[in-house]
Amino acid sequence: MSGAMPPDMAKGLEATKLSVMLGGHQVLDIPSFDVRPGEVLVIIGPNGSGKTTLLLSLASLLKPTTGTVLYQGIPYREGLSALQLRRKFAVVFQEPLLLNTTVWDNVALGLRLRRIGHHETNERVKKWLARFGMAPLARRQARSLSGGEAKRVSLARAFALQPEVLFLDEPFTALDSPTRQALIEDFESVLRETKVTTVMVTHERNEALVLADRVAVLMNGRMRQIGTPEEVFSRPADEETASFVEAGNILHGVIGSQNNELVTLDTNGQEIQAISALDLTVGTEVIAYLHYEDVTISLPSPQAMSSSARNQPRGRIVKTSPVAGSQVKVTLDCGFPLAAVITKRSWQELGLELGQVVAASFKASSVHLIPIPGKPSGLSPGVSEPAS
Repeated sequence: MSGAMPPDMAKGLEATKLSVMLGGHQVLDIPSFDVRPGEVLVIIGPNGSGKTTLLLSLASLLKPTTGTVLYQGIPYREGLSALQLRRKFAVVFQEPLLLNTTVWDNVALGLRLRRIGHHETNERVKKWLARFGMAPLARRQARSLSGGEAKRVSLARAFALQPEVLFLDEPFTALDSPTRQALIEDFESVLRETKVTTVMVTHERNEALVLADRVAVLMNGRMRQIGTPEEVFSRPADEETASFVEAGNILHGVIGSQNNELVTLDTNGQEIQAISALDLTVGTEVIAYLHYEDVTISLPSPQAMSSSARNQPRGRIVKTSPVAGSQVKVTLDCGFPLAAVITKRSWQELGLELGQVVAASFKASSVHLIPIPGKPSGLSPGVSEPAS
C-alpha cells in the first residue's frame, strides 16, 4: 500500500474509543487501552463482562462498532491487510479445536497453511511438541487425547507459528487441579523464555497472579483498573473490584480522625487505624480493604500484644475454609468480621479450633482506604462480610 505508515516496533497493541454493540446493547466501552511489547497482560472479570469481546477485537477477529485498534502504531486494515495482520497473531481458544488427525499434523497445520518449508515445519513441530511434553504422543489421534493433553497440543500449535502476539481465551478451564497447575507452570516458563507479547482472558485470580506482568479488570464492558498484580489485588480501585478479586476483607466504616496520614476508622463501633494520603474529612464513609495475607493470627499473650502493628484486635474463630494449596482461610468475629489466610501447618501448630479466641494483628499501612462515590458523610458505619 503506497504511503503506508512504517511499523513502530516500540509500540504494541493500542485501542482508542473502542465500542462494540451486540444485539442493540453496548457490551464494550473502552476509551483507551494498551498492551506493551513483550508483556503478559491478563484480563480478568466476571462472566459476561466483555473479556472475550475485547480479546477478539484486539485479535482482529471482531470488528468494533466504533474506535480504532492499532498494532505497532498502525491502525488495523490500513498499513496491513487483515490476512497479513492475523499472521502476526496466534489465538488459543477455550476449546482446543483439534482436527481429527494426528497430534503432529495438528501442530503442523498452521505452518503448512502459511507455506512454511517442510524442513522448518518439522523442526518447529518437533521443538514445540517436546517443549509441552507431547513428543511421545506425536502419532496419536488427537480425538483420543485427554483434556490436558489436547490443551498442550493447542498451545504447541500456537507457539509453532512464532507469533508476535499471542491471544488466549480461558485456556486452562475444565482441567483438574494437578493437571491445570502443571500446565500453567510449563506455560509460564515458555512465556518467560520467548517473551512473546501475550493477552490472556481468565476469571481465575491465581492465573493472573502467576502469569501477569499487568492485570486489567473489566466489568460491565468497562475497564475498572489496570496495574501490576500487586496493585490490583492489594489496592483495588473500588468496592466492586475488591469483591471480585476475592483477596481481602472489605469493611465499611466512617473516618473518626486524621492526623497527617494516620487515619482512624470507626467500623461497627470498633477502631481501625490506617495510613492514607487521601484527604479525608471526619464523618466521610469509606471502604477499608485488607489483604488476607496481611492479617496475622496468634494465641493471646503479652508477646502478641507487643507487636509493632497498630491494629491488634482479638476475635473468636467463627469459620474456616480451605484455600488452594496448603492454606486455610480463618474468619474471626472481632466486633467486625476479619479473615486471614494461614498455612494448615500453622493452624495445627497453634492448636486452633472453631470458637477459640485468638489475637489478630495487621499494620496500618496494610489497610487500603477506598472512598465511596456519592455517599454523604456522617453516616453510621456498616459492615460487609469479607470476600470469600
